[in-house]
Amino acid sequence: MEDKAMVFLKRNEFGKIKEINGCEDVKKRLFELGLRRGAGVRILKNDIGPLILNVSGCKMALGRGLARNIILSI
Repeated sequence: MEDKAMVFLKRNEFGKIKEINGCEDVKKRLFELGLRRGAGVRILKNDIGPLILNVSGCKMALGRGLARNIILSI
């Protein structure tokens, strides 16, 4: 398995969250969105602007700055 920051995944790639970096406010915000260790994430869009993700059947947009803090095992 390989580890990558979420921002480097391509469309339709899937991974599980291994680690979240950043301050406690960042970690809390991502946890509230359902982005926590072990959660499965599929990238729906990653070209210009925010990433569009599918997490537990829910679509969400996540800015590139926050996506850099999330490390996935793919």
